[in-house]
Amino acid sequence: MSKQDLSVTAKLINGGVAGLVGVTCVFPIDLAKTRLQNQHGKDIYKGMIDCLMKTVRVEGFLGMYRGAAVNLTLVTPEKAIKLAANDFFRQLLMEDGMQRDLKMEMLAGCGAGMCQVVVTCPMEMLKIQLQDAGRLAHPQTSAPAPASCRPHGVGSAPAHKRPSATLIAWELLRTQGLAGLYKGLGATLLRDIPFSIVYFPLFANLNNLGFDELAGKASFAHSFMSGCAAGSIAAVTVTPLDVLKTRIQTLKKGLGEDSYTGIRDCARKLWIQEGPSAFMKGAGCRALVIAPLFGIAQGVYFLGIGERILQSFE
Repeated sequence: MSKQDLSVTAKLINGGVAGLVGVTCVFPIDLAKTRLQNQHGKDIYKGMIDCLMKTVRVEGFLGMYRGAAVNLTLVTPEKAIKLAANDFFRQLLMEDGMQRDLKMEMLAGCGAGMCQVVVTCPMEMLKIQLQDAGRLAHPQTSAPAPASCRPHGVGSAPAHKRPSATLIAWELLRTQGLAGLYKGLGATLLRDIPFSIVYFPLFANLNNLGFDELAGKASFAHSFMSGCAAGSIAAVTVTPLDVLKTRIQTLKKGLGEDSYTGIRDCARKLWIQEGPSAFMKGAGCRALVIAPLFGIAQGVYFLGIGERILQSFE
């Protein structure tokens, strides 16, 4: 295996390890984000803490990890693709990615965002159904959804039976084909491409502020904090697009909740019925999710865990 192949493999391992560790740490906050974003002008949950407390009370501690299996399964390829693709495009566009060129950095981030959607869209599609199931089953929203809102058999199981990612995926594939798993693809692209355009250049420039010429890189603490800062800023910036994506990808609706025909229809109904503030629902949760995820990712890259694993097999 060539040195370049080893470098790519190490980056894929680093991305996967970072994703697994990060998701395990922040998944309950991500669940709260999804449920808060899906509140159609109702006060089922007053905020993140209230959402998590009610989730534990009604569904138990493991209720906070509904949908985590999907993320843990798919986050490795998703994070690996995202981080490795950004590095690849930086090297392709910027002479090994060393010099500072904001336009090229943004273009590299755009490429990374486009590549990751192949995994991100179906992963989020399944995760959202599982995360939101508890909100629909909450005592205040336990009224059954109209038959017209049920997605081709998804959610048609008895109320006491929790949905599974396998069942949802199978029903979508059986009734809608592969397109079913990619519902909301446009909204996912609209969220992930701007996120990557903001995050990667911002991280690179923040991290460069702490560059140590003797060590040849910034310190671990500086890289970690740069990842957290860049991640939280990028996350809040694209929150309105994340809200639209979450609403569009939620298949099973509660009583009186709208269905959407597309991004424009969703944005229009959200603005008219819930006001402009609805576009920032879950912004705090999203920042709390993304900041440590990317702080951990940059920390894993800094420590070179992938390189160490590969060296152990030599």
